[in-house]
Amino acid sequence: MVETKVLLVGATGATGSSIIDGLFQAGNFEIFALVRPASMDKPVVEILRQRNVKIREGDLEGPEEVLTEALRGIDVLISSVRESATQQQDQISLANAAKRAGIKRFVPCGFGTITSPGGIMRVRDQKERVYNHVKQLWLPYTIIDIGWWYQIAFPRVPSGKVDYVSFGVAEEIIGGGNVLSALTDMRDIGHYVAKIIVDERTLNRMVFAYNTVITQNQIYNLMEEISGEKLERNYVADETIRDRVAQCRLLAEKDPTDLATLHSQLLAEHRLSWGVRGDNNPDYAKYLGYISSKELYPDFEPVDFRGYLKSVVEGKAKNVYIDDRSVVVEHATALEATR
Repeated sequence: MVETKVLLVGATGATGSSIIDGLFQAGNFEIFALVRPASMDKPVVEILRQRNVKIREGDLEGPEEVLTEALRGIDVLISSVRESATQQQDQISLANAAKRAGIKRFVPCGFGTITSPGGIMRVRDQKERVYNHVKQLWLPYTIIDIGWWYQIAFPRVPSGKVDYVSFGVAEEIIGGGNVLSALTDMRDIGHYVAKIIVDERTLNRMVFAYNTVITQNQIYNLMEEISGEKLERNYVADETIRDRVAQCRLLAEKDPTDLATLHSQLLAEHRLSWGVRGDNNPDYAKYLGYISSKELYPDFEPVDFRGYLKSVVEGKAKNVYIDDRSVVVEHATALEATR
């Protein structure tokens, strides 16, 4: 069997790690990772080598000719650069190099919630500029979004027993708490990707890969049922979320280099999109032109959300965001400044 050669940018992040796991478990891929020269000797890169991930040296901010050579012979290029940093536009050079290297399919960094471009979420607009550039190059592509994540969707409980995997970003209930939003377990992202990138039906298409659709009130109800503890419900009005977004945008205009401000803007705009507007659901995704993973892979059995929450309460959940914990905490801390 001929293995598909897949190179991943951002292999050591939470999303990238899930993709690596999914590709290995699928068993029909030769896996590569692009690593910056300054990071070649880091322990996390050595772990990739030990897992038989082939390392290629390259820098998205370096010369495109060098980047092109790093991509030679690769079939599928996947980018999972951070949403919270300023790396989205670096994918312009990556796309140029991919075109020159003859990449057969480019998966730019999506892996987020559903929303429309044009002023709802800054990060989505950044991504859309990359998507448009890819299309102008006539570079084969697939865009994959995965909704909100199990791992940051649940609230703390009074006993503190879930604090070991909690990031404190689900302590507010937006509006009445009855807006449906699609969730995915981080561990399932890689399984979805392994299917999508070899599927001809997904070429030059957008795919919405998700596990379940649920409201915040339903999540709180589940946590109360599983933990046996009564949770405080801190409802925040839709207008408060809109005010936060407006304030964050004003601050970002004054200093667009302030990462704390950008982080708080990212979180506030997420809440506006999925919590107020109700964008992050399969119906809206279909309206925007996405293909659903439920339609493509009806036999796939994702991680059950109730089962995941049970493992959290029992102290058995793994902190899949361990390397990104400081980033998520910064989001929560920055939010306090907008209240």
